[in-house]
Order: sequence, then structure tokens, then C-alpha cells
Amino acid sequence: MDRPGIDPALLERAWASAPVGVAIVEAPGKILWANPAYFATTGRRPELLGTDYHDIPESDGTWSPAIRSAMDAALANGEEARFGSVRARHRSDRGGAYLDVDIRALELRPGEPRRAILMIRDVSDRVEEHQRAALFYEAFRTSTNVMQLTDATGVMIDVNPAYERVYGYTRSECIGRKPNLVRSRHTPAEVYERMWADLLDPGRGYWSGELLNRDRKGRERPVLLSITAIRDAEGRTSHYLGVAVDLSEQRSWELRAAHADKLASVGQLAAGVAHEINTPLANVMLVAESLRRRSTDPWVLERLDRMTGQVDVAARIVRGLLDFARREEPHTAEIDLADVGRESLAFLRGKQSADVEFEERYPAEPVRVLGDRGQLMQVVTNVVNNACDAMHGRGTVRLTVRRVRDRAELEVVDSGPGIPEEALPHIFEPFFTTKPEGQGTGLGLAICHGIVLAHHGSIVARNAPGAGAAFVISLPLAVVATPAAR
Repeated sequence: MDRPGIDPALLERAWASAPVGVAIVEAPGKILWANPAYFATTGRRPELLGTDYHDIPESDGTWSPAIRSAMDAALANGEEARFGSVRARHRSDRGGAYLDVDIRALELRPGEPRRAILMIRDVSDRVEEHQRAALFYEAFRTSTNVMQLTDATGVMIDVNPAYERVYGYTRSECIGRKPNLVRSRHTPAEVYERMWADLLDPGRGYWSGELLNRDRKGRERPVLLSITAIRDAEGRTSHYLGVAVDLSEQRSWELRAAHADKLASVGQLAAGVAHEINTPLANVMLVAESLRRRSTDPWVLERLDRMTGQVDVAARIVRGLLDFARREEPHTAEIDLADVGRESLAFLRGKQSADVEFEERYPAEPVRVLGDRGQLMQVVTNVVNNACDAMHGRGTVRLTVRRVRDRAELEVVDSGPGIPEEALPHIFEPFFTTKPEGQGTGLGLAICHGIVLAHHGSIVARNAPGAGAAFVISLPLAVVATPAAR
């Protein structure tokens, strides 16, 4: 049965309406025909027809060297080729276009020259969507805030490196698990109930608030968490995106500020109490000395010695209270922190047990800070004395001075038993001491803390690896003016 003929005019209209650009090429390279979509997509003009593509001055786009070589192969031996997302610079409205290019040889008939077709499709929207997706994912990956993506059931399908850094879990450990991996038992259940009520509310779809999470080491981390429901075209929730800001450092500074305020209040109270106690103590000492001059009874004299000894203890506490309360501004000058360490240990040598060995480590160059030499020596001396007391007069104290970026650090490490873990949070509080009763007032480290804060620095206590306690004093380096700055 003969196939019915097709009206050439109908074919012409069909090609004119086709969304795919088509060009027919005849060996060795003549462009015979192209439909309107070809010219619209490439931005070329009909004058291109009849020219040889080898003569087109172009290095990219639809007639790049690679595409010309593929067309040569199609015309020579019928090979097919496909190029995806080819960048073409012909379009002026958006500065160019991305095209998928297909090359196919036409059926060779006797007596006819070899021919091939070039088919192009504009995929700029697809490429731009892919670029946007890549950009958003890169923003997700490089964000300094913790980010996690879950499916509609709350199972994590991705986390960013900040999540790994803050919580200590690797990405592979998180994928397939729910966010309760980092849930803290200290966050009330009502918080999560409210969270899910907001997320599942069709008119809301987001939740934000502060809560506690727990990292891999069991440490509590306060975070500001925001969760948004991601919905598809039908309005159904497909994913949840959680973004958390780690508030640990902020809370640490808030606690330090509160601690400083508390120390100031205690200092005012201590000053008042100390002045009130000084008068009766002085009177007791006068009475004791008067009785001592009037009596020769050994029994009386022994008890007077005990009484005056206890008065001396009370007076020492009062002096500590006054030192703690006295918030003198440091008389700052540019000093070498290494010199402070050397002079402090030189002062203490001979005053400590011969069984205490001092190790000193200083950099070759001066470590200059702005500070009050006397006050900083008081801090170092107090810390080193505490180290010697902790070792009961036998062991090693290592003092190290170093630069750490824009900070100067002085570290004192001893070989003693270390600090009990439950005592570490309170070590700088006034009247807190780990020494036996009667051997410490609990004011020395509180005074040191106040001095270091007045120098815009910090002092941290921790247990050194192995054994012993470590105290690290950190101060800002002195800013040395450059010749240009002068």
C-alpha cells in the first residue's frame, strides 16, 4: 500500500513551529538550510545559509572546534555526537546561552552528497537552575553556622562541616539518624512539643528558639536554633532545614561578666567587713600584750601566745580581704612578659623547698605587653606558690612564656595531684580553696583573677595531661607602631 504524500507546505510549517533548532549541512561543509528555531536560539541571521562552517570565525558555541570536528566525522563516516550545555555567546538578552547540541548523519542515498543535521536545544534555564543549586549548596557547606537537612520524617540527609566541628560527629555518622543524636536531657520536652506544633502548622511552618544540645563528648552547648519546613509545589512538606548558632562563647563571656560583677560586689562587702574587724583585732592584741607584760605564769603566757597567733591568722585574712577589695588601676608600661616570669621565679628561689625544681621556657624574642610589672609579678608569684603548696614542697614547676597569634601567654604547670574536677568551675571564686582548713583564705586566686581582668586578659585553670595543674594567663600583645603609623 502506498503511503500518502505529505504536503511540503505542511512540513515547512511543522519545522517552523518546532522548538528544536535544526540545520542541514552538506559535505564538505556547506550549511544548506536551517529552521527559525535555529536562528532564534543561536542569534544568527539567515545570511549564514550557503556558507561553509569551516569559514565561520568562532572558537566556542555551536561551531566550536570540537563541534566542527564532530560534524566532519558525521559527514565522512556517519558518526554521531552529542555535546551538553555548550556555552554560546550569540544571545545578547542574557549575555549568552547554554545549548545541547546533537549531530547525526542523514541516510546516504545513491547519487547524493553526504549530509548531516545539527540539532540544538536551549537549556539555559536548566543550567542556571543547576548553578543556583550549586551556589546554595556551597553556601550550606561553607556556612559558619551549624546546618542540617532532614527529610519529611525528620531523618538527617545532610549536615555541613560546621555541624561536624561543633558537635564532633562526622557527616557519615549523622546521615540516616535523627537530630535527637545531639539532644540534651536538660532541654524540656515542652520545647520540642512547641517546635513540632509550629513546624506542622500549615500557616506557620517554622520555629526558632534557644535550647541546649549535647556534643559527642557530652558537653552541653547552648544554641539558637531555627527550623524551616521546605514545601513542594503542592504545599506538602518535603524537608526541614535547621540552622543553629552556637552560643557557647557568648555564654562564656556572659558568665565572666557576671563573675566580674559578683567579685566587685563581694569586694565592696569585704572592704567594709575588714575595716570593722580590724578595730576589735587591734584591741585584742593590745590587751594580750598588756597581760603578757604583767604575768610571768607559763600557763598564761602559753595561752596568750596561742591567742595572738590566732589574731595574726585573722589579721592575715583581713589583709587578704583588703587586697581583694582594693581595685587599683594598673600603672601600665610596655614590659617583657618573659622578664616578669624570670623575676618572679628569682624572687621565689630560696623561699621554697630545695626539692622543688623550676623549669623555665622563654622565646628568643621579647614578648611585650602593656601591664603593671608589680601586679603581674604578684599574679605569677601567687600561682607558683600555689603550685609548690599543691606538690607539698617536692616536684617540678614549669613556667612557659609564648606568643599565640595576637596574644601573649604565661603558663605555669606543676607535677602535683591536679585540681578536682568539681572544683575547677569555682577556683577563682573568693573564699573558695582546696587547701586544708586554716592553710588558705581562698582569696589569692580571686585577687589574681581581678588583676588579670584589669589588664584586659584572662586566666584559666585546667588539669594538665598526665598529672598536675596548669594555669594559663593570656594578655594582649603590645601594639608596636610601624614607621608608617608614626
